[in-house]
Amino acid sequence: MTPGLNAKRRTVYIRLMSETLERFRLTAAAAGRVAEILAAEPEQKALRVEVLAGGCSGFQYKFDLTAEQNPDDLVITAQGATVFVDPASLDLLAGAELDYKDALMGAHFAVKNPIATSSCGCGTSFSID
Repeated sequence: MTPGLNAKRRTVYIRLMSETLERFRLTAAAAGRVAEILAAEPEQKALRVEVLAGGCSGFQYKFDLTAEQNPDDLVITAQGATVFVDPASLDLLAGAELDYKDALMGAHFAVKNPIATSSCGCGTSFSID
């Protein structure tokens, strides 16, 4: 199979996934903070949001700055912010929302995930039924 054909199939797969799954989205606070961070780190292109196996509840969120976009990443842009999500994580982030909280106890990104049935106290890991 030719590389161009694989890329076309990935594009169709991502487009179909995005049409059938509820979208992962950013709040205005999250978009603003991501844009600030990326402006201060010009060598980075985006915030990558991933869901990995592990953590105290079964799955855990991972946030990293990245300069590399994978061919099958979902790209979300809002208010000067760019976020990449890989297709494997997208299934576990369907309908979820990335928020940024700045409170007395500290500032952090938080995911409001409607498919999470429980989460740990720190909010970085979750489980599903």
